[in-house]
Amino acid sequence: MTIVQLGKNTKNLWATLKQRASESRQVLLTASGVAGIAIVLRLMGLLQESELAAVDRFFRWRPPRPTDERILIVGIDETDLQALGNWPIPDETVAELLQKIQDKKPRAIGLDIYRDLPVEPGHDRLIKTMSSIPNLVGIERIAHKHQPGVPPPLGLSKPHQVGFNNVVIDSDGKLRRGLLYWHVDGKPRTSFALQLALIYLRAEGISERPAAVNPNYLQLGKGVFRPFKSNDGAYVRADRGGYQFLADFAGPVGSFRTVSLTEVLENKVPPELFRDRIVLIGSVASSLKDFLLTPYSDRFIEAPQPISGVEVQANFISHILNIALTGQPILNVWPDPVEWLWIFCWSCLGTSLSWKFRSPKELAFSLVLAAATLTGGCYLAFFWGWWFPLIPPLLTMTGSAIVITSHLAHLKEELKRSKEFLHGVIDTIPDPIFVKDTNHRWIVLNQAYCQFVGYSRDALIEKSEYDVFPKMEAERFWQHDEQILIHNLAEECEEEFTDAAGNTHLIATKRSLHKDAAGNVFLVGVIRDITERKLMEVELKRVAAELERSNAELKLSQDRFRHQAYHDALTGLPNRKLFSERLSQAIEWADSNDRMVALLFLDLDGFKQINDTLGHDIGDLLLKGVAKRLTGSLRGSDTVARIGGDEFTIVLLAIPSVEVAARVARKILAMITPAFEIEGHTLCVTTSIGIGLYPLHADRMEDLLKKADSAMYRAKECGKNRYEFSSNPTAS
Repeated sequence: MTIVQLGKNTKNLWATLKQRASESRQVLLTASGVAGIAIVLRLMGLLQESELAAVDRFFRWRPPRPTDERILIVGIDETDLQALGNWPIPDETVAELLQKIQDKKPRAIGLDIYRDLPVEPGHDRLIKTMSSIPNLVGIERIAHKHQPGVPPPLGLSKPHQVGFNNVVIDSDGKLRRGLLYWHVDGKPRTSFALQLALIYLRAEGISERPAAVNPNYLQLGKGVFRPFKSNDGAYVRADRGGYQFLADFAGPVGSFRTVSLTEVLENKVPPELFRDRIVLIGSVASSLKDFLLTPYSDRFIEAPQPISGVEVQANFISHILNIALTGQPILNVWPDPVEWLWIFCWSCLGTSLSWKFRSPKELAFSLVLAAATLTGGCYLAFFWGWWFPLIPPLLTMTGSAIVITSHLAHLKEELKRSKEFLHGVIDTIPDPIFVKDTNHRWIVLNQAYCQFVGYSRDALIEKSEYDVFPKMEAERFWQHDEQILIHNLAEECEEEFTDAAGNTHLIATKRSLHKDAAGNVFLVGVIRDITERKLMEVELKRVAAELERSNAELKLSQDRFRHQAYHDALTGLPNRKLFSERLSQAIEWADSNDRMVALLFLDLDGFKQINDTLGHDIGDLLLKGVAKRLTGSLRGSDTVARIGGDEFTIVLLAIPSVEVAARVARKILAMITPAFEIEGHTLCVTTSIGIGLYPLHADRMEDLLKKADSAMYRAKECGKNRYEFSSNPTAS
């Protein structure tokens, strides 16, 4: 491909892209507008609950996870309460429970029951038991807003044995976030779940430390806990107090192995269920109302199913351990600009689908397929630890499709009116006229066009050239139409056209673009049959070509005759006539420029003997050789002429001094003297040169020629093979 072709292709590509961009302006404006509305709704928080509900659905769609064997829950259920007969549980019972569990060597024990007040009997025994269990962690509640605080158990005085169990509830009443730390009076407090997880992880050689990516982030083993921000995911201006993280719940109610308090007290639980595990003690009885809603709480028909507070803590602990030991990421979210771009892209898809699929069924199917793809993509991303927005893209895609569909319906109605108007106008015009849409299909034709092509209007409407004309003609028509659609410039071009009867016409088609009030674009073409005119043009071109050829031959003959008239037939040098003209011009130039002209008159020495001895043919060849040497020894501005026989003349233009003329004469003598090899003969000739200078020796051309001739004869008399000046005896 040449550079010109490459430039042309690049120009056409750019023009095509420009046209497509112009056609898609409505699509982009609609997509931008709908996406902007969705983003505003998102920033106002109006889509928060629906987006959170979608994420909850992803949790419930996720395959069930295996039971986390690192955690065992000792649940206090309704049967236990009935056996004990009262609530709170007496301190003596709690002490006995703790001791039995500790005897089975768990890695950590979490008491998820408030024990800030004595519950006799057995308070002293409970304090003593708690003090003897170093891996025991109790709970407290930090006072926050309208929620009063609850002190930690009296028997647990060390900071690592107490953790707060405060939780963050979303506006819809569900728990989706966990807490690691909370600052109270400038001092950090650790959550109940994190305290227990740290005890477990220290046995694995893992401790808390600042993250390498950000010293303000917590790193445990392989995982980094990025703090929750107010606008992460679907949240808008959410409470970000403390060190929060997006929780990953293991499953619905019953996702952790649970035994009852009575079973533990009666030694009915195998010791291996406790050994090297985190054991959580807490209420699971519905009457105690220690329950929370999570993403797994919703059910299709029945009322939401909450989970107990102790199972919530088990979920938090399990998530922390998974992050630290396996590197499972906390649910990641996009920055706001990336999320906005995501919403805009799906808005563009909605507009593109509605623009492409005009059939309601096709559009509905494509939108359902796109929505399923979006949902599936978001679900797979969620499965791998990413929270991609779902509701805003769905809204923008659907909204954009509705807007474009409404716009297309308006265009269709306006198009119908425009077609009716155009048909009424062009049918009165005698010239063949067609109107096409941007897809190159005929939408309006006048009667003259139908008669011209030989097809009925019904056979042509909604068809293109490829359906009617030969392929090569159809391609040319298509290209011409496309140029008008791309560049939006009126153009007239000549084309070949074959009608229905097989007759070929030469036509001139004027194409232009027009728009109606709704922005519908029409390509209008007006045709003139120029077959007779083109035939006349072809005949005129033929006659003109013949005249031009005749003129060229005449000029060639004139040039040949002129050359023959002014040049010697043997040597091709200027003859006496052309020599006279050149000498006259040189003298005029010398007068105008105050310079000298030298005339050299040459006669070959010994030429007659060679000519008589070897014949005229050899003599002629010798003369040609001499002419060639003379021409090669002079400047292009000098003139060498043969004026007859073996006599030559040389006109030297613009001679600055006599010495220059003498130097040229010596050069000529040196050029002629070497022998000539002609058809096996070695021939030697010399020349005698007479030199006349204008205006030094003569002021008229005739006088100058005579004096140069006389000087030449004087050179022969003085011994030949030399030069003589006309008025100066000094020679060489």
